[in-house]
Amino acid sequence: MVTHHMKEKNRLLVMNNPERRIRIGVIGCSRIAKKSVLSAIKESKNAEIGIIGSRNIEKSKVYCEEFGCTSWGSYEEVINDESIDLIYISLPNSMHEEWTIKAAEKGKHVWCEKPSTTSYKSAKKMVEACKDNNVRLFEGFMFRYHPQQKLVRDMIRNDVLGGLLKFQGIYSFPFPSKESNLMNKDLGGGALNDSASYPIYASRMIFCEEPNSIFCRLTMDPVHNVDVNVDILLNYSNDKVAYISSTFGSYYQCTYSILGSKARLVLNRAFVVPKNMQTSLLIDTNDEIEEITIKPHDHFLLMIDDFCKEIAKSENKKNHEGDLLSQARVLEGARISHREQRPVMISEID
Repeated sequence: MVTHHMKEKNRLLVMNNPERRIRIGVIGCSRIAKKSVLSAIKESKNAEIGIIGSRNIEKSKVYCEEFGCTSWGSYEEVINDESIDLIYISLPNSMHEEWTIKAAEKGKHVWCEKPSTTSYKSAKKMVEACKDNNVRLFEGFMFRYHPQQKLVRDMIRNDVLGGLLKFQGIYSFPFPSKESNLMNKDLGGGALNDSASYPIYASRMIFCEEPNSIFCRLTMDPVHNVDVNVDILLNYSNDKVAYISSTFGSYYQCTYSILGSKARLVLNRAFVVPKNMQTSLLIDTNDEIEEITIKPHDHFLLMIDDFCKEIAKSENKKNHEGDLLSQARVLEGARISHREQRPVMISEID
């Protein structure tokens, strides 16, 4: 059992040596961990992989060999490792709450894959547990750290688009395999949780506020009973509107557009960007279309470095926990809207 004294000792070790790399314990040998996250941690100058945990110990050994980690074990062994500062949770969505709370109770900061969890009630429990144990909780929407997003925000701030009117975000792709977690209701699968959460978050980021109401229509797969098509209308202040679309079983689309009073902006690859991919941004002013290219960046690495620096310096400059709750509230509104077949005011959800 980890005592309050041990928690405080671990926290002070980080505070007293802000240049020390944050040691990350990984829970879950997922596809995204292998494809993008672990390689980014390995490249980071602010973090390092301390231990990798899996229910399949052999799988955790394989991941360790590939990414140069020398410690592996069960989930419990990861959160009980006193050398670990931060737990990265890459488990099925339905398991996020349990392991976030367990990690927090061991005095570990938590970085959780999106979506943070499967209900607003669950998200509140996670935030409360982290607050009670004086640790941070962070939801891993990596795309917001890509420099192209800053370029978009700069254009908005500099009035290139004029007054903002509409946002349209699409994240759709071919059908996952029937064995995928995305097609498993009990594990929190479905397009709303997995892919629609990205453009929902992007609309909140672009408008710099929370929506007033949401109307959501889900199309369910009759065999797996998970949503495979999502259509959402989000109403924001001053008549601003966001249209969100996500589909399993389509041509790959990962884009958003913003309509302003002066111009329209299109970000061609908005959410999931391979680290070696150059992206492009289009500005349409009716008279001409300007294309701006953005050189490749690893947005996973940028996200990891930013959060680890914040932990190392014991700074709370960003309200990650409040942001996580706001995102969870919108997703909860979408579920209620579909279930009750009506627009839902976000203020209804508490």
